[in-house]
Amino acid sequence: MENPMIRQQKMMRFVAGQKEEAEDVVAVETAVTLNVNGSEVATVLCTPTDLEELVAGFLAAEGLIRRYADIASLTIDDGKGFVYVKLTNGSRLTEAQAAASKRIIGSCCGKGRQFYFQSDVNTAKTIMNGARLTVSQCTGLMRQLQENSAVFQQTGGIHNAALCSGVKPIVSRSDIGRHNALDKVYGYCLINGIATGDKVIAFSGRISSEVLLKVSKLGAAIILSKAAPTTLGIALAEELGITVVGFVRGDRFNVYSRPDRIMK
Repeated sequence: MENPMIRQQKMMRFVAGQKEEAEDVVAVETAVTLNVNGSEVATVLCTPTDLEELVAGFLAAEGLIRRYADIASLTIDDGKGFVYVKLTNGSRLTEAQAAASKRIIGSCCGKGRQFYFQSDVNTAKTIMNGARLTVSQCTGLMRQLQENSAVFQQTGGIHNAALCSGVKPIVSRSDIGRHNALDKVYGYCLINGIATGDKVIAFSGRISSEVLLKVSKLGAAIILSKAAPTTLGIALAEELGITVVGFVRGDRFNVYSRPDRIMK
């Protein structure tokens, strides 16, 4: 069965100055336009899997829904690259709001993304729960995240995010966009009614302010990543009570905020 996340791509390979025709496995990227109550709100550049979860997580992160039951209907048109959503509470999305918020959501880390919207103020949560991890749990969860990502091992072109208990991932999702991977996890939790307050996020990407805000909205107390945090990401983590653990590689890592949640 063909994997929709990857595609065979012809290429020219150079080794020691010699060239040869070959094929490589490349991550699939597609554009999906989100239409909510008849208005186009965003075009998301993403991996074309788990789209229902991606849309639900995105809408929750943007403050347009609070629970999955706020979605009256959701229809995916794969051929045209559209997802049509009707909300039970149409007053949350007026035509003026739709026009103001319409933007391209990039798969990369550049200017395609915007942040500091009013929705962040309304939906970001200060984390008060007492989640804890041991040192071995931190390194073990990151190792499992990497070992379970066959598509990353094939392509090197996707990000991974997982919602974890103290010892194992509960659900893991992949996407070319690190923000999208988190939205898919968020959407899965909304659809399946999974409580997230005592959980941990294991993540493959940089912990920026946007990523930190998504973790806050999801309600997790700890985020682990093999990559680096940013100054604003750390500042927001301090303000919102989230433990940021970066550079989890092998048996080493750095804790940048709320180190009281990490135990020997």
